[in-house]
Amino acid sequence: MAEKNFPENPKIMVLGAGAIGSLFGGLLADAGNDVTLVGRAAHVNAIKKNGLRISGLTEKVLQVKAATKPVKSDFVLLTVKSYDTETAARMIPLGKNTVVMNIQNGLGNVEKIADAVGLSRTLGGITSHGSLHLAPGHIKHTGIGYTTIGELDGVCPNLDADASRSDRGKTKRVERIAEIFNDAGIETKISEEIKRDIWVKLIVNAGINALTALAGVKNGMLLEIPEMKESMRLAVEEATLVAGKSGIRIDEDTVKKTEDVARLTKENESSMLQDVKKRKKTEIDAINGAVAALGKKLGVETPVNMTLYALVRGKEEGYRKER
Repeated sequence: MAEKNFPENPKIMVLGAGAIGSLFGGLLADAGNDVTLVGRAAHVNAIKKNGLRISGLTEKVLQVKAATKPVKSDFVLLTVKSYDTETAARMIPLGKNTVVMNIQNGLGNVEKIADAVGLSRTLGGITSHGSLHLAPGHIKHTGIGYTTIGELDGVCPNLDADASRSDRGKTKRVERIAEIFNDAGIETKISEEIKRDIWVKLIVNAGINALTALAGVKNGMLLEIPEMKESMRLAVEEATLVAGKSGIRIDEDTVKKTEDVARLTKENESSMLQDVKKRKKTEIDAINGAVAALGKKLGVETPVNMTLYALVRGKEEGYRKER
């Protein structure tokens, strides 16, 4: 199984090498790992010609392998937008022991990946690093944060009986991946409850992303305008109630956490604001839309999340029609 045979020096593919994928892939390659970035043709061609330029909090020009089509790898870091998860996961060329891990926004991604590649191959992950795509071949590192990874449900499913663990949920493969990330300067910890962590990130995103996208402001402005701060609080509280109703145990103060994130990333533009500025499809369906849909199913009222979802969808439809 993938756990027992996960290599010491895996071949790594970053599938969906946009802003965050290029940042992670670039840092991993700079640390000496065998990395291939898979992304759009313009970005790939620029990287092949001039290298990957990272500016901002990290200043480097890196020579990284890049391609427009997936390549066979031991470890796949999936960083596509949530609405492309299923399509991308089904494009992955699977070797005998290939492991796939995502660091994406929203709900439902790990389930789609597991359905496409198999549960035993699937890991979950989140990150609070910020990155901005400036031009083909050029990204800006806008925020340094944490990265958390883990086996789904805290265990590695379907392993051989003699597969060893040093601790619950800390399988050899997830420990090795965390080590590779940390060695590359990507501060990473292992979680025994990665699904809970994915939910906490979703709750934070539900409070920040849509509001900043609609108002056209950086994250920190949510704390400076009382009405926006209150709307953020309401969206977060609704999402937390939905999480609890769906069986996810949330012990921490999610309103405080969201305010802390907004404060720590006050100069950042949320990924949704970046998408709206570029008149691109957003991940609203997997964030506030997912909260509203699941809330309806579970009998939890989510008027703020539903309103934010409707307004962002309306904005998307408006610029789609203009095109």
